[in-house]
Amino acid sequence: MTVKDVKEFLGNIQPFLELDDDALDNIAGGVIVEFYPKNTLILQQDGPPSDFLRVIKKGGVKIFISPDINEEIVLDYRTEGDSFGMLSIIRGDKSRANVATVEDTICYLISKEAVKRLLDSHAAFSEYFLKSFLNKYIDRTFSEMHNKSLLYGGGDKLLFTTTVEELSSGNVVTVPQEVSIKDSAEVMSKRKISSLVLVDQDNLPAGIVTDRDLRDKVVSKGRNTADPVSSIMSVPLMKAEAKEYCFEALLKMIRYNIHHLLVVDGGKLKGIITNHDLMMLQGASPISVVRDIETRQSVEELAPVSRKVNRIVNLLLKEGAKAGNITRIISEVNDRLLRRVLEMAERKLGRPPVNYCFIVFGSEGRKEQTFKTDQDNAIIYEDPKSAADGKKAAEYFRGFSAFVRDSLVACGFPVCPAGYMASTPQWRQPLTVWKDYFLKWINTPTPDSILFSLIFFDFRPVHGDTGLAEGLRSYLKRILKNQNVFFARMAAVVVNNRPPLGFFKSFIVEKSGEHKDELNLKFRGASPVVDIARLFALELGLAETSTFERLRALRDKHPIITELGEEMEQTFEFISLLRIHHQIKRIEQSLEPDNFINPGNLSNLERKSLKESFQLVLRVQDAILELYRPGMVTQ
Repeated sequence: MTVKDVKEFLGNIQPFLELDDDALDNIAGGVIVEFYPKNTLILQQDGPPSDFLRVIKKGGVKIFISPDINEEIVLDYRTEGDSFGMLSIIRGDKSRANVATVEDTICYLISKEAVKRLLDSHAAFSEYFLKSFLNKYIDRTFSEMHNKSLLYGGGDKLLFTTTVEELSSGNVVTVPQEVSIKDSAEVMSKRKISSLVLVDQDNLPAGIVTDRDLRDKVVSKGRNTADPVSSIMSVPLMKAEAKEYCFEALLKMIRYNIHHLLVVDGGKLKGIITNHDLMMLQGASPISVVRDIETRQSVEELAPVSRKVNRIVNLLLKEGAKAGNITRIISEVNDRLLRRVLEMAERKLGRPPVNYCFIVFGSEGRKEQTFKTDQDNAIIYEDPKSAADGKKAAEYFRGFSAFVRDSLVACGFPVCPAGYMASTPQWRQPLTVWKDYFLKWINTPTPDSILFSLIFFDFRPVHGDTGLAEGLRSYLKRILKNQNVFFARMAAVVVNNRPPLGFFKSFIVEKSGEHKDELNLKFRGASPVVDIARLFALELGLAETSTFERLRALRDKHPIITELGEEMEQTFEFISLLRIHHQIKRIEQSLEPDNFINPGNLSNLERKSLKESFQLVLRVQDAILELYRPGMVTQ
C-alpha cells in the first residue's frame, strides 16, 4: 500500500471526495491498514467506543444488535467504500451495535483525532455524516427499534398498514440518461443521495444508478467518466404503485434481489423506496434474513440463518398480517434459501451437463408455507441428445439432488416420507419423460394417477431454466382440455375429503389415541379448499398455483366461485390463520408444530367461525357432487 493508493481510493468515495488535495494528503498519510478474517467481531455492542473511522477497502461487514445471547437483529450491511465507527467516535461513550465481518475484509483506519479535525474544518464532510448517516440511519433505527421493544409491538407505521406512498421519499432526483458518468456522480455528491433515476426524452424513467454502480462499474474498473451514465445504469426498473402496502414492495425486493423501488401513481413518478426504509419500518425485516442468506458460503453457515424464518412468522403475526400475506413472504424467503443451496450444489459439482429447472410443489408450490415443511421438489432437465449424454446427465443429477436433499435437512426441512423429492430417481427426469407422466396420469386416472396429479400439478419453478417448467405447464394445459373422465375422478376425491362437521353441526374429533378430542385442521380444513380451487383452475386452464390466486382468478370464470368465491377466500384465510396461531403456540411451549387442534380450547367466536367455514366447504362440495355426479364412476 502507498499513500497514493489510499488517496486515490478515498478520493472516489463519499465523503472524502469533498476534500481538497491537501486534506486528502494529510488523511492518506496517516491511514493504517488492517486485515480482518471472516466472522471477526470488530466492534462490540456496549463495548468500548471506536478509536478509528474504518473505511472498507475490500470485503464487507454487518451491523447488528443482540437483545440476548441467542438473538441477532441485523441493522445494515456495508461493503467496499462504506465506513463505520463514526457514531462511536462522536458520542465517545460506548459502541451502540456489533460490527462483524461477513467475509475476509481489509479496512483503512483513520484516527479519531484526524476525523474530528475534518469535522471541525470541512463543513461538507461534517454534514455528510451528521445529517445523512447519523440522523437518517442510526438514530432513527434505534429509536424505532426501541419503540417496538426491539422487535414487536404497536405503532402506526406497520408493514401491512402503511402504503408505499407514505414511506417513500418524494424527492426523487432525475437526470437525462445522456449525461456523463462524471456529471451524474457530481449530482449525487451535491444532493447527498445514494441513487439517481435516469429519464428518457419523454421524461419517463429509463434506469437507475446507485453509489454501488459507481464503485463497482466505474471506480474499480477504471472506466472513462465521460461515458454516458446510461452505460452503467440498471434496467429494467422495478416499480411499486403508490397505494400498495409496503409488504408488496418487500416481496418485490426479495424476489428480484433489488434495493430500490420507484414509486409511481397513475404512471407518474412520485418517489423512491429503499430496503433500508422497510427494515426501519419493521424493526427486523425479512430482507435482513434474505441478505444474510446471500452472504453464506456453505451449508454449515446457512443452517443457523434458516432458523430465523420462524421468528419472521411470529413478527408478522404480531403486526396483524393476514395468513395469505405471511405465507407469501415466507415462501419468498424459503425460495431464496433453496436457491442458495442450489447455487452451492452447482459450485460443488460443476456446471450441469444440460439445462435444468428445479421445481417445487405441495404447499411450497402454492406459496402457502408457514413453518418448515417436508421437502417436495423435482428436477426437469433438457432431453439429452444421445444415450451417452443421458447417462452423464443422470449421473450428475443423482449426486446433485442428494446434496440438495441433505443440505435442506441440515437447514431444517425434513425429507418427504413418501419420497416426492428430486433425490428419488423417478422425480428427476428429462422434459419428455415428465410429459409422458402427465399424459399417462390424465388418460389413465387410477387412484395413484389422481394422487400424483393432486401433488405434482401445483408445481412451480424456483431455479434454473424456467422455460422447461413453462413448457411443461403449457403442455399440461393443452392435454387437460375436455378430459371429463379425469376431472370427474378428481372431483370424486375432492368431495370425499369432507370437513369434520356432524349432522347436528358438532365437530367430529378423534375418539382415541394421541390426538383424542382433536381434529386435523390442515387435512380436514384447509386441504378441501385447496382441492376445490385446484380442480376448477385446472379445468379452466389457469396458470396460478396459489389457492388465493386461483380463487380470485376464478371469480368471473366459474359459476360456483362467482357465487361463493369471496366467502371461500375468507374461509381459507381464517383456517390458515388459525393453523399458524396454533403452531406458534406450540413452538412457544417448546413443542413441535402440528395441525391438530382441540375445538374445546377455542373461543366461542372461533368455534362459531370454524363451523361456518366447514359448512361453506360442505356446501361447495355438494355443488361439485351435483355438477360431476354422472362422471363419478367407481374407480
